[in-house]
Amino acid sequence: MQPLSERVVADLESRNMAKGSPILVRIFKEESELEVWKVDNTGRFALLRTYPICRWSGDLGPKFQQGDRQAPEGFYTITPDLMNPNSSNYLAINTGFPNSYDRANGRTGQFLMIHGDCSSAGCYAMTDEQIAEIYALARESFFGGQKSFQVQAYPFRMTPLNMARHRTSPHMAFWRMLKQGYDHFEVTRQEPKVDVCDRHYVFDAQASAKLEPTEPCPAYNVPPEIVSAVHNKQWRDEAQFAQFVIRGVPAVSTTTGGQGGMNASFREALKANGGPGSDIRTASGTIPSYVHPPAEPSPGLSTNLSQMQ
Repeated sequence: MQPLSERVVADLESRNMAKGSPILVRIFKEESELEVWKVDNTGRFALLRTYPICRWSGDLGPKFQQGDRQAPEGFYTITPDLMNPNSSNYLAINTGFPNSYDRANGRTGQFLMIHGDCSSAGCYAMTDEQIAEIYALARESFFGGQKSFQVQAYPFRMTPLNMARHRTSPHMAFWRMLKQGYDHFEVTRQEPKVDVCDRHYVFDAQASAKLEPTEPCPAYNVPPEIVSAVHNKQWRDEAQFAQFVIRGVPAVSTTTGGQGGMNASFREALKANGGPGSDIRTASGTIPSYVHPPAEPSPGLSTNLSQMQ
């Protein structure tokens, strides 16, 4: 297995992060980005790397059933047994789909991965070079004592603008539930404790009885400092959301026609080199010759939103 590169080790040191400190991963489909966060010497998570995703499949929205080619959305717990150093896709990290939320809601599928090879059928595919680095960071966190790490997979960065753009989506109720966990992490920079009861996610719950995925939620509390911080953030977000709607931000389609996405940096690299046909080396790793980009994104899936900020 590859060790962490000297570049990564130096970067960790400059950011006051121990090599074996815990990690957390966030994935954003629409932006085609994967973030690796790591605990620094403050005891909180700080962003270490943002990797462009080479390929993901399906549309924005959760995975429902085996064979729908959807990359999953939700909160997943990665233990050492879900790390596969012998994957046919170079290296792979199994998301553990279906989790307890997925099973409680009748969702089916298996072997949904973060892997190399830049080719996806329901997975998040990176270049081999990227997954080698991500895999090594995860391995070092386990060597450092982390028992598991969390993967948070979202349809997009859950900003007021993006929520306004996607406000007519049939998935909006599900996404608002995911945003609760997103907001918990945003205000605490700690991994949110994730449970499932009454077939929905709950975050940082302190309950006297066990929370069961398919049973009604028992009475539970959330630490008041988290409740206050999340409430304040959500109040601000809702005010901005309303302003975007008033200003006429158009509602957009969530569909890619099932083709999924590819980070713009990889799409441009393919264009600049005449398309598939030979391996293309980019700053983020090698795109194999057999990789075909998805169709050009529709205006509804554009992430060039600077004019709306």
